[in-house]
Formats: sequence, C-alpha cells, structure tokens
Amino acid sequence: MPGKNAFYAQSGGVTAVINATACGVIETARKHRAQIANVYAGRNGIIGALTEDMIDTGKERSSTIAALRHTPGGAFGSARYKLKGIEENRAEYERLLEVFRAHDIGYFFYNGGNDSMDTAHKVSQISRKMGFPVQCLGIPKTVDNDLPVTDNCPGFGSVAKYVAVSTQEAALDVLSMAKTSTKVFILEVMGRHAGWIAAAGGLAGSEPGDAPHIILFPEVPFNKRAFLKRVRECVNRYDYCVIVVSEGARYRNGKFLAEAGTRDAFGHAQLGGVAPVVAQMVRDNLGFKYHYAVADYLQRSARHIASATDVKQAYAVGKAAVEFALQGKTAVMPVIKRVSDKPYRWRIDEAPLSRVANKEKMLPRRYITKDGFGITEAARRYLQPLIRGEDYPPYVNGLPKYVTLKNVSVAPQLKTKFVV
Repeated sequence: MPGKNAFYAQSGGVTAVINATACGVIETARKHRAQIANVYAGRNGIIGALTEDMIDTGKERSSTIAALRHTPGGAFGSARYKLKGIEENRAEYERLLEVFRAHDIGYFFYNGGNDSMDTAHKVSQISRKMGFPVQCLGIPKTVDNDLPVTDNCPGFGSVAKYVAVSTQEAALDVLSMAKTSTKVFILEVMGRHAGWIAAAGGLAGSEPGDAPHIILFPEVPFNKRAFLKRVRECVNRYDYCVIVVSEGARYRNGKFLAEAGTRDAFGHAQLGGVAPVVAQMVRDNLGFKYHYAVADYLQRSARHIASATDVKQAYAVGKAAVEFALQGKTAVMPVIKRVSDKPYRWRIDEAPLSRVANKEKMLPRRYITKDGFGITEAARRYLQPLIRGEDYPPYVNGLPKYVTLKNVSVAPQLKTKFVV
C-alpha cells in the first residue's frame, strides 16, 4: 500500500537559502517513497492549501530539485497570511483538513517563522480532534534570527554575511571621500523587534575606530542626544561615521523611529524607513553631508554571497523534518544545537512547537556594549561562525545560474472553492 502524500509550504519573507530547505525536504522524501508517495507544495504558501492550488514537485527532475540548493527566493511562492485562532476562524482549519483529506496528505511541513510555527501547532491539534490526524512539522526560517530554542535560524547567516560585507565595503568608500565629501553613512537593515542583523554589521570592524562606529538596536531605547554626540565625536576623531540601524529602532516609549501608522498582513506596525529619519536628524542638528542606503530585499536575496554554514543548516533542517515525520513525530521543529565555538560544531535536535510558537528571541544585552552602540566579544563569538564559508552558485556569462521550476499543478479534487 503506497504511503501518504506530504504538503510543504513556504511562509513569510523568503531568504537566500529557504529553497535549500525545500531541496532537503524533497530529496529526503524521494528516498522514502514507500512512506511518502508525493510531495505537494502550496502555491503561494498556505494559501495554496486553502484554495487547493498545489504544485506536484514529483514533476521536476532530480537535477532541478538539486539546483534549488543554490537558488534564492521562494520557488513555490510564499505569502504573509496568518491563520487566526481555531475558535475565531474554525472554517479555515476545516478547509485545510478537507483539502488534506481529499489529497491523502498525512504530512504537513511548514517552513517559516514564529507565526508559522503557531499555525503548524494548531493544525496538529485540530487534525486529531477532527479524526484526520496529520503529522505537522515546523521548519525554521527567518532572517530575523528570533526563533527561540534553536541556536540560530536558517536564512540569518547569509543576511548577516551580506550586511557585514556591505558595511565593510561602504565604509572604505566613505572613508576615501570623507575629507571633502560625505561624512556620515547610514545603512538600514531588517529587524523589527530583534537586533541580530544590525549586530552582524559590527563584524565589519575589528580594531578601534573601524566602522561601523554606531549600531542602533531595537533592544536599546534610542537616545537622540547621546546619538548625536557620538556622531560628532566620530567625525571629529575619524573624519567620518558609519551607522548601522535596525528598522525596528525605537524610542523609550516603544514608538518606532520610522512608524508609518499602518499595519501589515500579520498585524505588525508598518515601518516607513528609518535611514532617512536618522539622516535628517544628522543634517538638521549637525549639518554633516550624508548618504544612506536601505538594504531591504537585497540583504535577504543575496545568494551569490551566502554563508556556507547557512546553506548547510538550511538543507539539514529540511532533511531532519522529513526524518522526524518518518519516525512518527509530530508538532515538533528541528533546531540547531551549537556544540562548540572553536572549532564550530553543531547538530540537529528537536523542540516541541509549543515552545516556539509566537515567541521571539531578542538580542541578549550581554551582546551589546555598555554604551549601547556596538557589539561585545561574546556577540562576535556567536556571530562569526554563522557567516563563515562561501557556497557560490554556478555562473554563466558573469551571472548566477538560478533554476526556475515548471510548477505543475495538482488536479483539484473538491468542487467547493475557498476565497482568501
């Protein structure tokens, strides 16, 4: 008797290595066809399950699936769509299970962050109550590095590498022109509540006076007077000042420096860009010439400079999720356990989704210098292994050769339609 099918979905903001996780899931499942007959992927994430719009990954050649390991973006499409609580909107969960039942899906692999782990946990609970138990495995993914339990999150190491390299290179550019031109350079990076990515910018400098001279973390309340004083001191001492600022930098009262007054699909405050806010502050109060850059999607899509550590770990959590499912486990997430810093060694463990769902891991205060503007040696020991190693994609005519899937649809089995 053939095994049940599996459903895999990508959720939230994608990363440079989320497709490496997809590769790990699909390649591992293909080695166990007796237990997992097919892997179906949701087109545009969980929406693909709700609307019965699924992709048959079995229609792709092995070489194409292997190429996902070095291709950025979300190969099947992702979505910022949060399922509400079971009691609030039971219809969505019932629809998910209706689709799963129609397609004989016994495994649900949800590749995402905090909210996604909550969804996987809820599906595992309601599927048992409704008499169609589905093995639900969360798979960690977030550039913000804010999932608890796991030492780090796949996707973060590559963003950290991009930000550290960009800070280092931009600093050399600004320094070369500082005598007669730009005095202050500001790089805005992602990180709504946790300053992990901003902290990674600190790896660009290793000696006193090296850039970045100032890092603004969400965990440290913004003090305008102290900030402007430090900018002036840096320009006077070094001729220039490089600043890395997290998009989530906020005042003591909790208000974001760049809050736009709107909300995104997950209900989070929409941020309007903190770099220009900080730049305007510098110009109005100090009069220095400035430039700023917003890393935005570039930081999370830069597969050409991905961390080799990150790629290996992204594949490993996908592989482990399938192996856990085959062992009969459910409502768990593969996590990365750091064994040692020197030499850097790690292994895959597991954690119940109940310990991960809707929880955030902030940057520890011991990773931030006393003045609140830099990173400590403890932070360096944590961060440096995560950006280590290169894993370049193949190049053709000077450009990376990335793969595009056929994404053949699975034939719908239900007559009813569902609108999201």
